[in-house]
Amino acid sequence: MPFSAKALQVLIAEAEPWTADLLLQLVRDVRPDARVHVVSDGEAALAHCQKRWPALVIADGELPGVDGLELLRQLRRLPRGAQLPFVLISGRLDVHSVRAARPLAPAAYLAKPFNAEKLRQRLQALLGSAKAATNAPVRPINSLDDYLNERREEGQGAPLLAEVRDAVSRCMNGEDYDLRQLERLFSREPQITARLIAAANSAAQHQGAPCQTLRQALPRLGVAHTLNLVLGLAIQRNVQLKDPRLASLAQAVYARTEQSADLAHWLANELHLDAELCFTAGLLHNIGELALLRSLQDWLDGGGELDDEAIAQQMSRRAAGFGSALRIQWRLPIGLRELIAAFYNLGSGVFSREALVLNLVSELLNLGSRQPHELLDSRYARLLRIDAGLLKRLPLKRPADAQALATA
Repeated sequence: MPFSAKALQVLIAEAEPWTADLLLQLVRDVRPDARVHVVSDGEAALAHCQKRWPALVIADGELPGVDGLELLRQLRRLPRGAQLPFVLISGRLDVHSVRAARPLAPAAYLAKPFNAEKLRQRLQALLGSAKAATNAPVRPINSLDDYLNERREEGQGAPLLAEVRDAVSRCMNGEDYDLRQLERLFSREPQITARLIAAANSAAQHQGAPCQTLRQALPRLGVAHTLNLVLGLAIQRNVQLKDPRLASLAQAVYARTEQSADLAHWLANELHLDAELCFTAGLLHNIGELALLRSLQDWLDGGGELDDEAIAQQMSRRAAGFGSALRIQWRLPIGLRELIAAFYNLGSGVFSREALVLNLVSELLNLGSRQPHELLDSRYARLLRIDAGLLKRLPLKRPADAQALATA
């Protein structure tokens, strides 16, 4: 989005990338016209303020180098600093820390983990609104190919299921949830699953072995941080697909995604393997298709045109690249990435029995007119020692729209 020289300037100083992204989404939700600059330490924040004075600073209290409190102190000494709105987010809630901040008059002193919905309301009071900018379309750049190349590298992710958006709304309106309830709410949402796993494996949360499933990630993040991260996704622009063609394709992809995850879980459980891990890989294998559909919606909203042939062509050419870029950008654990890749191709190296399960699931979902027992002589079936009885018991469904998408 192009910004004018007079655009509202907001500075975010936050070292943890997932929290920084959440803060960015909150600001953009309130003021889509704002120009937001993100830095990861206090020195960079000071340097930015010397070049371009912001209308608001949001800073982590525990920044490396110059911490958030010292950043506030130094900014208050500057000629315009006395009136600068400053939101400080700190894990230090002791009396000494609060008393040290009080004379510096921050606009808000928030405890970690902060409540994202309350912060959004505070930002509305501090920044006002820009309704005209909210409704203004984003003008696509140059060609569709150029636009999609740029979007692939941004890692915006996929649209959210309607029931998940509703659940997030209920959470933010005061309904209490524990970790088990959150797992039930989000376990079938690929976008949320991927982002929460990645956030749980970030440097700020790292605790030993990497998380590879939602069930492993949630205890590390806790309820408050989980809800904050999910809210950050839910308020992103175009989390819904308005074009009926794109929405129909997304519905087919979600149906295929759910079937992949369920079938991988069932097979792994029958073979006494890691069923949760196989479920996660099955859930995330086609997140690139969903992310691409969202980007195509953005293109349309920006004034671009798409006929049915162009949609089919872009889905065929770009979905795999979008998925690979997302998994790398979000730094999903290498083991999980390799398992997702096994859905498409086993390769020639050493692979786990879970990888064999994912590859078998891919074959099962692409059977066409064939029957499951025809796979008994396949490489993966032999290596897994699968018998005809197990194949007869497969909970295999073939939704017409998902099958059509798979064979398109």
